[in-house]
Amino acid sequence: MATIDEELAQMERDIRQLKIEYDMFFGGGRKRPPTEIEWRIDQMVRRYSERGGEMKFGQRFRFTNLSQTYAKYKDVFRKKLALREEGKVQRHFGAAAKAIEAERAHNTKPTIKETPDESAVETAMAFRMVCSEPEKETQKVDQLYEAFLQAKQNAGEETGKLTRSGFNEFVCKKTKDLQTEKQCRDVEYVVETVNGAVKLKALVKA
Repeated sequence: MATIDEELAQMERDIRQLKIEYDMFFGGGRKRPPTEIEWRIDQMVRRYSERGGEMKFGQRFRFTNLSQTYAKYKDVFRKKLALREEGKVQRHFGAAAKAIEAERAHNTKPTIKETPDESAVETAMAFRMVCSEPEKETQKVDQLYEAFLQAKQNAGEETGKLTRSGFNEFVCKKTKDLQTEKQCRDVEYVVETVNGAVKLKALVKA
């Protein structure tokens, strides 16, 4: 029986393959939508939505991001299908071919783009957190730390020098610096993996 991590890895591969096959469908490379893969992912989403209590934090974080990415893709596919039925879709088989080649080139390094586009920059699912008083919002900062640590471990990056206390100190200082410099209250922190490298961004919220 497959472990939770193995099934989540399969779910990630299925989502990536689903996008490629939908690109082929919209580009004229296949006659029918990839409903079998979509059904398989739906089953996985339902199964682990009901088994959230069985997962560790890192697994729940990964599943949540996979589910959000899948939902985002499904919304895009649904809109494209509606346009296709109305005869408004332009076919771009070249885009589908590029997606297939990209998949072959990166078949040993599974990633999912944050947004469903044809960009050459590959971005894994992002974790976002907004805070204004990190010294009081310890639970949020802890979740950000766990997400950052998990992302670095998944990417195979060194984490030996990363400590919770040092990370908390950094977030507190960075938040106050941005609040003073930009005259803002809320700061959004984003953990994302771009081309295999984990990034932590601090963004000013309007």
